[in-house]
Amino acid sequence: MKPISNFPEPAPAASAWRLDPRVVMLNHGSFGACPRVVLERQQALRERLEAELVRFFMRELEALLDESREMLARLVDAPPSDVVFVRNATAAVNGVLRSLPLAPGDEILMTDHEYNACANAVRFVAERTGAHAVTARLPLPIGSSDEIVDRIMEHVTDRTRLAVLDHVTSPTAVVMPIERLVARLGDRGVDVLVDGAHAPGMIPLAVEQLGAAYYTGNCHKWLCAPKGAGFLYVRPNRQEGIHPAVISHGLNSSRPGHTRFQDEFDWTGTDDPTPWLCVGEAIRFLESFDGGLTGVMRHNRELARAAREILCSRLGLKPVCPAEMLGSMAALGLPEEAVVPTKDRGGGGFEIHPLQTELLERFGVEVPILYWPDPSRLILRVSAQLYNSRGQYEYLADVLDSCLPAPR
Repeated sequence: MKPISNFPEPAPAASAWRLDPRVVMLNHGSFGACPRVVLERQQALRERLEAELVRFFMRELEALLDESREMLARLVDAPPSDVVFVRNATAAVNGVLRSLPLAPGDEILMTDHEYNACANAVRFVAERTGAHAVTARLPLPIGSSDEIVDRIMEHVTDRTRLAVLDHVTSPTAVVMPIERLVARLGDRGVDVLVDGAHAPGMIPLAVEQLGAAYYTGNCHKWLCAPKGAGFLYVRPNRQEGIHPAVISHGLNSSRPGHTRFQDEFDWTGTDDPTPWLCVGEAIRFLESFDGGLTGVMRHNRELARAAREILCSRLGLKPVCPAEMLGSMAALGLPEEAVVPTKDRGGGGFEIHPLQTELLERFGVEVPILYWPDPSRLILRVSAQLYNSRGQYEYLADVLDSCLPAPR
């Protein structure tokens, strides 16, 4: 990696994270980043676990897990009895989908902005059960939330059994009008599984009030907990028959003070539970900043909007949605001249575009470049976290200006 003389300084808060000082990290949205204090808490728990495993797993874990669950449940505004921990939102989506008694001819509705892993789960379950995966194609760019609601509702039929919808779309960074969608779909008798992978720590949540049958979110992204910390909420009248992807002891054993739902999900085999136990520490970390977590979310949203304005004004890039539909990320269309045609591209969420590699190797910038919505178009998605600074987006505009091909 070549040194750059005008390499930008991160925000002062960056010292709270163990970030590579040679990299401008503008991709918090993909995997998050765990602060030092949370990593220290996790290491202490791991040492406590390894010192006496039987004591930890069989005598101490339950109380620690309940304490962490209660903090998370308060944050997302849901009863602790209706919340369980999972490794990530993808695991929760799989658990719900593979638990539902779908029949041939049933329809599962999603959008073309759905996260690839979860869209794969929908298609897999549809194929196994004889159900149909129905995809509502959203406009790009999106002019208003009304367009999203109208496009999705156009695809609802008397055979629609479930809608799987992002709260915040991963590739396009759009905050969906999920409250309106849950209500409208509920009026048609359609349950909703909300994939809120990006939502906790990015936007305020009132999960129980939302009324969705199922809601899952990641804690390792915008809550900054360790990787392996996510949650699943299931409305009480839908909990019967919902199982984790791995069946274990909880299927035929119960604990006083816990629901069957919790019994099944709390233990799915010997594993490292410390990511779940660090969620409270991550929440305390974010609450320690001025304005608490509400202030952090506001700061990140404003910084994401500023980043988008810089890139639009400097480079003429096109936003994919109105500013009021942004959270802590923003996606912009890149000129068609930047597309690299190739027959054997990778797929899914692990593809790296040559421009993304160039930005990292030549300029030390980590930012995702995605083929979207098809191989003929590209979008760039920037994230905004407390460790980012306005100067980093100015720098991104400078380096993009130097390496994007000139318009024809």
